[in-house]
Amino acid sequence: MITDPISDFLTRLRNAQMARHRVVDIPASNLKKKLTEILYQKGYIHKYTFQETPNKQGVIKIALKYDAVTKLPAIREMLRVSRPGLRKYSGMHDIKRVKNGLGIAIVSTSKGIMTDKEARNLNVGGEVLCHIF
Repeated sequence: MITDPISDFLTRLRNAQMARHRVVDIPASNLKKKLTEILYQKGYIHKYTFQETPNKQGVIKIALKYDAVTKLPAIREMLRVSRPGLRKYSGMHDIKRVKNGLGIAIVSTSKGIMTDKEARNLNVGGEVLCHIF
């Protein structure tokens, strides 16, 4: 049983990148699907597919993105901010920029899961899930 699915999601991505894997399989959930969509929209992953399996929750297959010349992964750093033992909430004016605006913070708001920039534009705050750079 996994107590923190977001940390598990980030750890699987981090481990696959360190091992230079092209594709990583992650057990699916609605939260992980939304995180994957955000990473794709912002250009941190190459592509993804959702595979439904009978009797189970399904699988997300993520094709990781690497730089063609340096072979470095597109995601340099993944940091879990809010965790089950210590939740971190921020108002719309208190959401800090990641790496001076070069990275993104993923925020769970009352209007859904979105990036920090989208949350500021919609004037909503919420739980800061993670920082991606």
